[in-house]
Amino acid sequence: MPVSIRDVALRAGVSVGTVSNVLNRPEEVSADSVQRVSQAIEELGYVRNDAARKLRAGISTTVGFVVLDGQNPFYNDVVRGAEDEATRHGIAILYGNTDEDPSREKIYLDLFREQQVRGLLIAPYGDVMTQLRSFRSSGIATVLVDRFSADSDFSSVSVDSVAGGRLAVEHLIETGRRRIAFVGGPFDMRQVTDRLAGARAAAENAATRVDLEVIATAAMTVEEGAAAGNRILARPRREWPDALFASNDLLALGLLQSLVSGGRMLVPNEIAIIGFDDIPFAAAAAVPLSSIRQPSRMIGRTALRIVLEEAADVASIPRQTVFPPELVIRRSTTG
Repeated sequence: MPVSIRDVALRAGVSVGTVSNVLNRPEEVSADSVQRVSQAIEELGYVRNDAARKLRAGISTTVGFVVLDGQNPFYNDVVRGAEDEATRHGIAILYGNTDEDPSREKIYLDLFREQQVRGLLIAPYGDVMTQLRSFRSSGIATVLVDRFSADSDFSSVSVDSVAGGRLAVEHLIETGRRRIAFVGGPFDMRQVTDRLAGARAAAENAATRVDLEVIATAAMTVEEGAAAGNRILARPRREWPDALFASNDLLALGLLQSLVSGGRMLVPNEIAIIGFDDIPFAAAAAVPLSSIRQPSRMIGRTALRIVLEEAADVASIPRQTVFPPELVIRRSTTG
């Protein structure tokens, strides 16, 4: 059994109150009592439950962070940014990966609410607005990450995904591509629909005719990207698109893997590929991948800073922080 403060008091021959004073206000305790309590702590191996103490005082030292895809290096970098900022404030991050599963998302949200975390950061997958409002009614500040709050009900930190989609397709058009496919899904994810909206805007506003088709995927993974690439290869050559815009880099890397395997298609000579996120693996691919960069660590740091500010001031007005995307050009689109 864990050693309790009562065990320490019994070993030291003092009251529980004296042990508490030694731990929290040693200047108010005699030197003899401090020595006896300290010796008992060392002998018994007592470890104080600092988190519980602060929770009883109404000050939690943890922030919950729920992400929708823990296998995506982009979200790993976002969490790392939040952790870097949290360390500066003496805060710990409790992390939960929902793996795009609404039931897992609910489990983590229920857990973090029960734990009375100081704040919640969430890159949501399902419709969680009702739960998030319950967090707020419980006094827990909440910030959306990688997701714009359309109704401005909550603070959010994100990148302009519509602008990012437009940048990607405008770049493909500038390189002479006219038969472009958007590869992505599922379409109940706001990030996917926003990137597609930007792609469509770029195609519609082009000076020359650009055909934009949509190749749906069940998830944004390397495996789904490879499967989409195989479906493209199964078409007659005359029906191949000449460019692909993948809704994230993992999909783009899967496409690249399937299309160039065995020299079946030349990238970018026959087909150009661009992704979204600019994860570290993008630059290291067999054909370095062009991408739309998101400032992942800055997103995490900013979100953590905002949630702590809102936790300290419950009357603060929600704010929407939107970073601009950046086009990163590599060999997969320009050769």
